[in-house]
Order: sequence, then structure tokens, then C-alpha cells
Amino acid sequence: MDNKMKNRGIFILGITICVAVAILAIMLERLIPGELLGSSIIALFMGTIINSFFHPDWIKPALKFTSKRILKTAIILLGASLSISTIMSVGKMTFFVMIFTFAMCFGGGYFIRKLFRLNWKLSNLISAGTGICGGSAVAAIAPVIDADDKDIAFALSSTFLFDMVMIAVYPIMGKLLGMSDIAYGIWAGTSVNDTASVVASGYAFSEIAGDFATMVKLTRTIAIIPTVLVFAYIGTRIKQKELQAESGSKKVNILKIIPWFIGGFLALAIANSVGFIPLEISNIMKGASKFLMVTALAAIGLGTSITDFKKAGFAPMFYGITIDTLVTLTALAVIWCMGLM
Repeated sequence: MDNKMKNRGIFILGITICVAVAILAIMLERLIPGELLGSSIIALFMGTIINSFFHPDWIKPALKFTSKRILKTAIILLGASLSISTIMSVGKMTFFVMIFTFAMCFGGGYFIRKLFRLNWKLSNLISAGTGICGGSAVAAIAPVIDADDKDIAFALSSTFLFDMVMIAVYPIMGKLLGMSDIAYGIWAGTSVNDTASVVASGYAFSEIAGDFATMVKLTRTIAIIPTVLVFAYIGTRIKQKELQAESGSKKVNILKIIPWFIGGFLALAIANSVGFIPLEISNIMKGASKFLMVTALAAIGLGTSITDFKKAGFAPMFYGITIDTLVTLTALAVIWCMGLM
């Protein structure tokens, strides 16, 4: 009994450390002007730095629980902040731009990843972060494809670095190209990754552009739903093939295509879309989702070292930069072809 109590205490201590890093990251986010740096990436980097000096074995079970179970809980609650009806408020012009950028992210990424010799999980995490909504998309897709925590860290780092550059470059490029507020809002909203970065780059151009970019970004976030379902199916099929190769079994369990936490995510998204969840409750659940996600990313950081980044080399970063650049140019080309500039 004493050993059980001791192990439980150590386990709780490990989770407490993750929560403490998350709280500190959120506090630091509020101190940084212009929301240039999100708490998720701060927590990830803080955890990585701490792990370089402090990495005892006793904390590993707590890190595994936090990075897996708590992350899935955060994804479920994220559904309460999504509204499928938001798509209708933005218009068809945004839809076409997003279709082309998604095709570039995942279609182009399929071929480009071979040049950088990346595994399919890491490359698709980076593509999802680029094409949909940065960290939230990476976090949502990672569990359904059983992505390694290190791949999650690499994907988040890649999208973060590009966003930091684009916050400064996008407004300048938009003005040089003579873009209208609406055209720039569509461009930033469909090609900049993280929500905070979209807001920062949008309002740096104009208030109208910032408002529209934010609306476009919210619409783009809805793409998490079909994307997660597609990757859940892909992940299930790959597992089935592996089991079939080992045992010769051909049984297919359809229920496993949609993991339990994705079912919860979809249920809340639908409930929020039909107005079943009051706005106050939706905001609370959204805040809880963000905090739990930051806590999970703190755990991922605490399980990842700077050495891991060195071993990965520059390939993930170059892949991310390549995909981000192609998405930026694709969005710009589609906007121009549609006569919106």
C-alpha cells in the first residue's frame, strides 16, 4: 500500500510539473505584446529546455498520461468552440482558396516529403499545421495516427518558425502588391498557420483586413473535422494491414475508424453548431481546452530534448518552409485568378 501511495504521489507530482509549466507559459504569453507567441509553443520550448537539465525516469508515466489522455480531453472540448455554420458567413470565395491550399499541403506534401526523407506521420502533421490551424490541427491529428511525441514537437516548431517570419513579411508584401483589405484578409487567413499569427499579421495591415482574416481562419479551423476523420481512417487501415501481415487476419472493425475522443469532439461541434451549447459554456470549454492542450504540449516538451532536434536535423524545418511557401504562393495565385486583388 505504501508503494502504491508513493507511486501515486510521484505520478501526481509529475502532472503538477506539467501544469506549472503550462501556467507559466500562459503568463508569459500575456506579457508578450501583440500575441506574437502563443502559450502552446512557449510551453513546448520551456519543457524542452527543462528536459535538457532535468529528465528523471520517475516523471515519464505522468508525461505519457498528460501528453496522451489529457491531450485527447483537450481535443474533445475543442469541439465546443467550433461552429459549422461559420462557413456560410465567409462565402464561396474563401472556400475555393482553401481547397487549393489544402491540395497543395497534402497532395504536394506527399511528393515533397520524399525529397526530405520524412516519415509520413511527421510530414502530414506539418502539412496539417500549415493547411488548417497550426498547433490545434497537429494536436488533433497526432493521436489518430499514433504520432510520436517528438514528431509533434518537430511539427509545431516548423510551423512556428514560419509564422514568426510571416507576421513581419505579410503586411509589407500585401502593401507592395497593392492588395485590398478583403484580398489580404483572405490571403493571411488561408496561408498563415496559427490563430495568433493570423490575428497579428491581419491587423498589422488594417482593421478590416484583421477582422476578415480572423473570420477566414475560423472557417479554416472547421477543416479539422473532415481531416481528422480521413486520417483516422488511414491510421486504421495501416494498423489492419500490419495485423494482417502478422497474423493473416482480415477482420475489419469499422467502429475503430473513429476513436472515442474524436466521437466526443464531433458531438460537441455538432451541438455547438445547432445552438445547443450556450455561448458562456462554449467559452468556458474553449478556455479549458486551451489550458489542457498547453499542459499536454508542456508534457511533450518535457519528454523531448534539444538532442532530439539535433538528431532530426534540418529536414523537418526545410520541409515545413517549402510547404508554407508553396501554400502562400498558391493562395496568392488563386486570389489573383479570382480577380479579388
